[in-house]
Amino acid sequence: MTVSMRVMSAGDGYKYLLRTVAAGDGDRSLSTPLTRYYNAEGTPPGRWLGAGVATLGGGRIGVGDQVSEAQLQLLVGMGRDLITGDPLGRTYPEYRSVAERIEARTGALDPTPGPASRAEAVAAIESDETARGTRRAVAGFDFTFSIPKSASVLWAVADAGSQALIADAHHAAVAEVVAFMEREVAATRTGATGRD
Repeated sequence: MTVSMRVMSAGDGYKYLLRTVAAGDGDRSLSTPLTRYYNAEGTPPGRWLGAGVATLGGGRIGVGDQVSEAQLQLLVGMGRDLITGDPLGRTYPEYRSVAERIEARTGALDPTPGPASRAEAVAAIESDETARGTRRAVAGFDFTFSIPKSASVLWAVADAGSQALIADAHHAAVAEVVAFMEREVAATRTGATGRD
């Protein structure tokens, strides 16, 4: 299995998920004929997974429940509980845009040097700030789990019962990797200095 990771920015950083995972294409069987394997489009809807799910929504969300757009907007977009809307910590910080930073720095330049020196200083500021780019608060990380092509080919040519077993094995492997990451890899911090 391959796991890829993508940073999700606060605000609208989750919206790329809406095109497939959160919206889904309705409930589809995971065992389909070979011809449908090549013709079918779309992605099944996303499901909640992990030990932290039980703490959200006052226990009204469970592992395996379908993820909705409104839940993603509250949790990832705003840092709020996906059912109650209560804040889950400090508000995401908002950072100034590249243009705002350039304007602030150029406005603070000493007006005494001549126009050529000022133009040179402004060009250096613009180059520096553009290179730094736009800073965004990180709201979370999206992990995508992919099986090897050989496993998907096996699934494609298998009978419906075997396809269901392969899909179940994949889902069990994903759950096991998530549990491992929660136990051994993932960490969080609290407070302004982030050491606790």
